[in-house]
Amino acid sequence: MKTWIKSGALALSLSLAFSCQDALQEDVISQIGNDYLNSPKGLEDGVNAAYTSLRSWYGTERGHNMSEFGTDIYTNGADGSWKFMNTYTTEFDSQNGHVRELWDELYRGINTCNAVIDRSENVTGVNEATKKQRIAEVKFIRAHNYFLMVQLFGPIDLQLSENKVPNKAVTRSPVSAVYAAIIQDLTEAIPNLEATGKSVNYGRATRAVAENLLAKVYMTKATAEGGSPTDYAAAEPLLQNVIKNYGFSLLPDFGDVYKFGNEINNEVIWAIQYTRDPLTNGGGNNSHVFFLMEYDVQPGMRRDTQNGRPFKRYRMTPYTINTVFADRVNDSRYKKTFIDVFFSNRPGTFNTNFDLSKPTVTFAQGDTAIYIPGFEMSLADRAKKKYQVLVPSRYDERLFPGLKKHLDPGRVDLTQFEGGRDFIAMRLAETYLLLAESQFRQGKIAEATASINMVRRRAAFPGKADAMAITPAQMTFDLIMEERARELIGEQFRWLDLKRWGVLVQRVKLHNAQAAPNIKDFHVLRPIPQNQIDRAEGGPAGFPQNTGY
Repeated sequence: MKTWIKSGALALSLSLAFSCQDALQEDVISQIGNDYLNSPKGLEDGVNAAYTSLRSWYGTERGHNMSEFGTDIYTNGADGSWKFMNTYTTEFDSQNGHVRELWDELYRGINTCNAVIDRSENVTGVNEATKKQRIAEVKFIRAHNYFLMVQLFGPIDLQLSENKVPNKAVTRSPVSAVYAAIIQDLTEAIPNLEATGKSVNYGRATRAVAENLLAKVYMTKATAEGGSPTDYAAAEPLLQNVIKNYGFSLLPDFGDVYKFGNEINNEVIWAIQYTRDPLTNGGGNNSHVFFLMEYDVQPGMRRDTQNGRPFKRYRMTPYTINTVFADRVNDSRYKKTFIDVFFSNRPGTFNTNFDLSKPTVTFAQGDTAIYIPGFEMSLADRAKKKYQVLVPSRYDERLFPGLKKHLDPGRVDLTQFEGGRDFIAMRLAETYLLLAESQFRQGKIAEATASINMVRRRAAFPGKADAMAITPAQMTFDLIMEERARELIGEQFRWLDLKRWGVLVQRVKLHNAQAAPNIKDFHVLRPIPQNQIDRAEGGPAGFPQNTGY
């Protein structure tokens, strides 16, 4: 499954695993030498290998733990050994396995990119335009990986050439220097990428993908070391270009964006490729397990592929339920984001457990077994129902509304962890929200209102679009923060958003009761993995730990 080119401390992983849509070619290569990357086929395979580093973040438990846990909208459910990443206890330290794995895999991807760039000069027999495009793709990936790392870790080692032998001479480059390198990579990449929205080889980075990322880089840099308010102005035309000039469009129905089998649609700007082939799928897209409640031991229910394998990792905070998704009349996103009904797949008569408004329930195959209305239905009204009703006062770490977005009924059996759905990393609704934010930061309130209304009107129930639209007088930054939560919940944005806005500690203390007692100002950065410090020249003095860890 994996092939390794010896290339110093950061080996080149040539595990070629891409889309189930037959987009990027899937091959498994073994028994290759150091010179393979200098050949035309090696160049292609090296670029493809660089894409695999993206799977270390998107759709993985480590990626979700670092982006969903410890925020204002998600807290921990009943199970799992990573709850300390939500609660910010001292267990979250430099020995953290997720931090170590992510650090190593992103740098492995960076070194693969560096090797492709450095060696491309010696590759002959490749069309020059194709070579430029492939170099542009790995510059995009290198910029992407550094962007993620600088947000999580702050000053990091900036390697822009291939490590061919083990290298212990590393330093923590300033955040401003890392952003300068990211911006340079993306600026150089954009002219040579496919000038389209979607690549002819679906999953490759295109000009639209790179412009979307560069805009977000500017907006994040604006509040980082060396940032400037003018960064918002730099982001705006990039976002406008992505919206207007590549053929993307918001789907008419919000519920269709994440509909199973509809992963390639006009709203998706870029998706991380997974597959149903166990040989090339690596660890798979695991998002389908983390956001689900314990439905499978309830009366009338058993686990199946349709309803998912419930790990009970993440559950909504009361703020999410009561404030973010308060509007259930005009806004369809609560209904279309969360699971509100389970149909019996285990017929019979059972004693009730969480709904004691009646002593027993009896189900035939396909009958409603559990209904989750999202509001506090009275005991008398519940007693009239032939099924159990899960009301908010009965929510706990095992029972809560689960997220629909990542369900994967295409798995081969009910225990399979390695899902095969592509992970949507960029979509047009988020681009509109970024545009509204950039305009708001520049004082363009009318324009920001129009941008955010594109997302809000699309989210409306039929006939409710006008009720969903806001006026400039209603346009506040709190609305932007809540709108991103409503639209993008569970999509690996929230922790990074709160960090970017400078409100992580404040909002966690306000809205996440499990995390509030322990979160400190230093938690806006993650710990540097201890193995990185240990292998650096000079140890802690040469590569110091982030404050507080």
